[in-house]
Amino acid sequence: MAVSGLTGSRIRERRSAIGLRQADLARAVGISPAYLNLIEHNRRRIGGKLLVDLARELSVEPTQLSEGAEAAVLSQLRDAAARLSGAAAGQAAPELDRAEELVGRLPGWAGLVNAQARRISELERLVETLSDRLTHDPQLAASLHEMLSSVTAIRSAASILTETRDIDPDWQARFLRNVREESQRLSDSAEGLVAYLDTGGDMTERPLSPADELAAFIEAAGYHFAPLEEPRGGEAEIEALLETADTLRDPGAIAMARDMLGRYLADARAMQAGPFATSRTATDDPGRLAEAFGVGPDAVLRRIASLTGADSGLVACDGSGTLTLRKPIAGFSLPRFGAACPLWPLYRALVRPSQPVSALVEMPGRVGRRFLCHAICMPRATTGFSAPMVFEATMLILPAPDAGGPADPVGSTCRICPREGCAARREPSIMGDQG
Repeated sequence: MAVSGLTGSRIRERRSAIGLRQADLARAVGISPAYLNLIEHNRRRIGGKLLVDLARELSVEPTQLSEGAEAAVLSQLRDAAARLSGAAAGQAAPELDRAEELVGRLPGWAGLVNAQARRISELERLVETLSDRLTHDPQLAASLHEMLSSVTAIRSAASILTETRDIDPDWQARFLRNVREESQRLSDSAEGLVAYLDTGGDMTERPLSPADELAAFIEAAGYHFAPLEEPRGGEAEIEALLETADTLRDPGAIAMARDMLGRYLADARAMQAGPFATSRTATDDPGRLAEAFGVGPDAVLRRIASLTGADSGLVACDGSGTLTLRKPIAGFSLPRFGAACPLWPLYRALVRPSQPVSALVEMPGRVGRRFLCHAICMPRATTGFSAPMVFEATMLILPAPDAGGPADPVGSTCRICPREGCAARREPSIMGDQG
């Protein structure tokens, strides 16, 4: 059994905690109070039978005295020293032989050092991921190559048209047609590249944050978790889903996923799939469905999204407008970084708590895609009577016919939205106007 140099300090702390006098403990294990005093001040190392006898009288395991709860902290400190020592020129080497003293006498500082070491490691992995993406991302490389090819073709055609004085009209028309086609191709490539960078095309393979990991987990499952749909589904099924989820690595992401699955389970129990589907054949009104099942309208929106697969999208945000849940739907771009379009019904609902908002919206493009959005903002549970109210807005996104009736023009996020003259714009777009 490994015995550390701070065993005596742990013996003294444990003895004081249970109110046992030094003389009484010494008598119980058959040593003098003076010798026990030397042990408690780490001036005598102990082991074997005496350590076992002391542990018995103090009602603890011997390892708690010999290794202590700080053994893991000490191991982490040594790992951090091995990784980071000598990183800066002229930096003094850490005193590894005094690491145990730091843990025993200043546990708070030892914990801080370990927390900073973990954070440094996380940031290093993030930088490596971003560097790898920029260097080896095939989608990024292919998009840039396509854009350069279009630029070269346009430049060649324009050069011929400007430098050739008596060009044949048929050839002139052909070159002009090439310029138009390559210009359109360049515009499409640029739009696709910007959307890819903003929404994170490789989010499932290389998530960069706990929120990304949660989004990848939801997308992989289609926001439908069959084990939780079973009548006997419960906490055990939630833990099983978390244990088998390859996309969830960060502890924060796992905690977020556990909360999300807990809410999903509550929705599934309140609105079982069969009866809910039958009710939806009678009415698609979320308010009437909420009244029929005795739940909130936000729960109905989540339930519809969980049972309709790729035919619906779902987003939720907190009071700051930050997206906390993302289930994508084709044609309705959900930003990965930054804020979304402030014209979304989601944010209209956020400033009108408990008042439902339904709107037909149109995303930008040569042929705008239309969607029917239902949104509502509801209060979340608070921690006390005087605690501030916390709100969450939820929006269901359903495909809508392209024809018929006016639609509200919206976008994904201002940075890539081509709509000019938008009163809600907060930053210039890097795209040209497309209506």
